[in-house]
Amino acid sequence: MAMTMHCDIVSAEKSIFSGLVEMVVAAGSLGDLGIAPGHAPLLTALIPGPVKLILQNGEEEVFYVSGGFLEVQGGIVTLLSDTALRADDLDEAAAQQAVEDAEKAIANQGAEFDYSIAAAQLAEAAAQLRALRKIKK
Repeated sequence: MAMTMHCDIVSAEKSIFSGLVEMVVAAGSLGDLGIAPGHAPLLTALIPGPVKLILQNGEEEVFYVSGGFLEVQGGIVTLLSDTALRADDLDEAAAQQAVEDAEKAIANQGAEFDYSIAAAQLAEAAAQLRALRKIKK
């Protein structure tokens, strides 16, 4: 049997996942992270994007997080995020529409335009699409 560690994915509203995993792959602020059993203690920021878990039985499960933090401590991996969803629960059409709307807003800047808000919306929608595409592979 493969070595495992405990993983918790928690949003501001509820616990999304809790169980044993062989590997966690997440998008950290400085690049992608691969966390396996025995990993050194770590605390890092997450950017919006997919989180892939390789479960105890070898199956893969993909989640979307809107950013947050990842902590590794003594065989336990905890991901804390404002928004965390199973990738299956994402609406691809809505995410694609959000990308198009944000791109349109950036292209047609008006007097009351806030670039940082539009850029954040674009980044989050693009991250949701990446999570959806990762699940389809």
